[in-house]
Amino acid sequence: MTPGYRWYALGLLAIINLLNYIDRNVIYALFEPIKRDLALTDAQLGWLGSAYILVFSVAALPFGVISDLRSRRAVIAWGVTVWSAFTFLSGLVRSYWQLFTCRAAVGVGEAAYGPAASSLVADYFPGPSRAMAMGILASGVSLGGVSGLLLGGYLEELYGWRVAFMTVGVPGFICAVLVTRLIDPTRPPTRLTFRSFMRDFHLGATALLRQLWPLIASVAIGAVVAYRLDRSYGADSKLDVAALSAAVAIGVALTIFRWVRRTPADPAEEVPFAAGISSTYDDIVHAGKTVLHTPTLVYVFLAGAMISFGTNGIVGWGPTFVSRELQLSPAAGAALLGKWGLIAGVSGTLFGGLLADWLRRRWETGRVITIGLGLLLGGPLTVWLLTIRDPDLFKVVFTFAFFCLSWYNGPITAVIFDVVPPRISATVAGAYLLFIHLAGDAIALPLVGILSDRFGLDRAILLLPLVVIGGGVVILGATKTAGKDMARVAAAG
Repeated sequence: MTPGYRWYALGLLAIINLLNYIDRNVIYALFEPIKRDLALTDAQLGWLGSAYILVFSVAALPFGVISDLRSRRAVIAWGVTVWSAFTFLSGLVRSYWQLFTCRAAVGVGEAAYGPAASSLVADYFPGPSRAMAMGILASGVSLGGVSGLLLGGYLEELYGWRVAFMTVGVPGFICAVLVTRLIDPTRPPTRLTFRSFMRDFHLGATALLRQLWPLIASVAIGAVVAYRLDRSYGADSKLDVAALSAAVAIGVALTIFRWVRRTPADPAEEVPFAAGISSTYDDIVHAGKTVLHTPTLVYVFLAGAMISFGTNGIVGWGPTFVSRELQLSPAAGAALLGKWGLIAGVSGTLFGGLLADWLRRRWETGRVITIGLGLLLGGPLTVWLLTIRDPDLFKVVFTFAFFCLSWYNGPITAVIFDVVPPRISATVAGAYLLFIHLAGDAIALPLVGILSDRFGLDRAILLLPLVVIGGGVVILGATKTAGKDMARVAAAG
């Protein structure tokens, strides 16, 4: 495989990751008009953010396992198609629960992308250039995140929030087609078509419904119960959201449990994907044991959850905070964050990847040091930022803070792949996404909304950068363990 093709593949996957975060974050620029049109509270807005995150987190691990055992290209193509479709449908909703459901479905599609794409890039770029490649892939986090805010605010001002959703959902369908033509660097070079996709995953409408009926039934029952609770006790009780979230979790757990039970005893036995994945249970258990017995991963998982809590919480509530506290329109607030965040986020992500690889050549823990340094510089700057009410000074401090907070994106993924055996790399990446989002921004978004309803957003949002600073302290603990863990993986071949 030529270097040129590797860079093409990386470019395509980075563009898809860009769309991933645009579709993920566009809703945050639309919080104010959605709140007005659907008559919502700040707590409900927070739950709209968590609807995506909760489902994304739960689905990331099984999709990581699937990516290790089946076609990574097929997983990515399916995921892009699903999230694009439900982002488009978000513009057609007429109620809070319809929008909540669409955002949850976006999480399913995007969960399929992350572990498979990271695993592919790790195989395209082994060795000392991995952190830089991961940084380019992760540039979609900053670039797409702020572009989602920028596009959301711009399109909402011109056409309304519904058209904003529908517009950003369309490009994903094109990318889904292109990714089916990628060459997988470690797996047989077969052409992926719709027919081969269906054959590889052994999917048919009847078989799919038969295998997913616990999830479908749980969601349907949960939706009915949530509707009745909403009508009886009102949205402010939060009982409706709790009921639906519990139903989704139970449905996912029962579905995966059925697959695991039907896993054949002989790993070489070929079985339909929907009827059970060979060695799925062993891979999940192995991934869990790998995390618990790899000290570096323990630090990375804990710090990652704190980073996710703080940074994604700031991204989610930032446009609303700017609009309310700086007295700007939703479009103007999103434009402020989008323009300067675009510059700071992309440059910070690329700089972090370059710095991490440069330090890695001199010290084994160079990538860990880069992560901690960025967080411990950016966290205090963000605390200061949230006390500023002058738009000009706000822009300057925001740019420097977001630049520093973006350093971690590439290096933290590279650290995971540095200390994990390649065979279960996507599974561990899925476990990482599951943990950091469930323990991080899934809590942060509604928590800040609840605190905002009670104390005001200007006070509630200060919690977020304080947690980021804590994450910077925690990740530095990995400087004592990363070298040993990398040596162990290298010795194992």
